[in-house]
Amino acid sequence: MEFNERELAGEIGSRLANIRLSRNIKQDTLAKSAGINVRTLRRIEAGHPATFGNFLRVAKALELDDHLLTAIPSQEIRPIERVESRRGTERQRARPKKPAERQRQPNEGFWGDGR
Repeated sequence: MEFNERELAGEIGSRLANIRLSRNIKQDTLAKSAGINVRTLRRIEAGHPATFGNFLRVAKALELDDHLLTAIPSQEIRPIERVESRRGTERQRARPKKPAERQRQPNEGFWGDGR
């Protein structure tokens, strides 16, 4: 199932509201526990845009922080990649691969060699 950004925010907000209600927690109690305004919590639960920090505060207040980590897979470097890398360390940034250099034909000469 694919969601666009608005649908995803709505689904997450709805799930957070359902978890809060299943635990019999009032909005003002959860907002205070999360350190955010009640209006902000209402907006999150309604699926309106919110900062990532506020979303994390609500998730942590609902003790869902461990579950968030399972939603995003860990991309650990494989030992062979570490060996194949130039310095033997993990990558710190992404760099697009260079296009393969054009293969020189056997009858082609180099520039300036007089052919």
